Amino acid sequence: MTSPLAPAKALAFLNKFCAAEAAGGIVLMVAAALALVVANSPLADSYFASLHWDVGGLSLSHWINDGLMALFFLLVGLEIKRELAVGQLASWGDRALPGLAALGGMLVPALLYALVNRHDPQTLAGWAIPAATDIAFALGVLSLLGSRVPVSLKVFLSALAILDDLGAVLIIALFYTSDLSISMLLAAAGLVAVLFVLNRLKVTALLPYLLVGALLWFCLLRSGIHATLAGVILALFIPLGDTEVDAASPLLRLESALHPWVAFLIVPLFGFANAGVSLAGISPANLLDPVPLGVALGLFLGKQVGISLLVLLAIRSGLARLPEGASWLQLYGVALLCGIGFTMSLFIGALAFPAAPFLVDEVKIGVLLGSLLSALAGVAVLLFAARR
Repeated sequence: MTSPLAPAKALAFLNKFCAAEAAGGIVLMVAAALALVVANSPLADSYFASLHWDVGGLSLSHWINDGLMALFFLLVGLEIKRELAVGQLASWGDRALPGLAALGGMLVPALLYALVNRHDPQTLAGWAIPAATDIAFALGVLSLLGSRVPVSLKVFLSALAILDDLGAVLIIALFYTSDLSISMLLAAAGLVAVLFVLNRLKVTALLPYLLVGALLWFCLLRSGIHATLAGVILALFIPLGDTEVDAASPLLRLESALHPWVAFLIVPLFGFANAGVSLAGISPANLLDPVPLGVALGLFLGKQVGISLLVLLAIRSGLARLPEGASWLQLYGVALLCGIGFTMSLFIGALAFPAAPFLVDEVKIGVLLGSLLSALAGVAVLLFAARR
């Protein structure tokens, strides 16, 4: 007989899990693993066919990658704005160490990928794929280590990943646009002007911003600029207010409302739709193809080298200080974890090779391999550092 307390205990456990810092990363890991299993099972044909279902003129995959992910980018934009205004990046001193680390963690992986793919103009287009860090995955893994890692390193990783996301957004806007429609760009510019007016008039109701943001998404979808950037643009105009006295800050309200949907539905759904790759016919030799090799090397080797070098330079030159209570070895372990590039790397990979499904599959293999190696090595180094 089932105890009447069982549902209450299950609900309490669910609430506790969802509130945990690592929860979003764990759900994303499960979704990615499930996608790999399904893509290599008898359900594979149904899985891949479902991604091409037509829904309102767009494929299901298109709705996930261009539609739902716009909400992910909206949340990213809100987090960036809040952190720059009143959070961990509020002063130039706070921005120095994570800023330089993010810069090194984007430049070196991109250079490594470009070096491996320098002889092929088509595959060279994916140079930005290993430049991104997956904040949910990386923080999820770091949080699983609990008190073995000082809080200052979690703050450092959060700030670094947020600036890394900002860099990825700029890369997408500057380098992954095509076939621009002037009329739709003008319409989008008009909608941005409306958002500016709403902000200047100090409108605190969220509905007007969201309605204009939906129209902006449609215009960007038709303009040739990637539609998900509408989320970032909208976030810039959502009023933050005086968070010390204004508990009803529109930005904080929207961020709080979006977070569970993005963490537990949108990003896992994106992971499930994009991580599935059939391993049939793939041999170890395929891992040495330019795309998976460039991506894996960029994430695993490029991230740790780029971040460590710039952090060393910043601290030795006096521009920044070592995070409080952290050792150099622990900082290196976090640099390794930054090689987990899942969500944004897969997203950029789909943009880089829109007409080459085989290359997109190779991107997935490289991202999964590089991210797995980075996670395992990062955890090993951080556990070793904790024992010392």
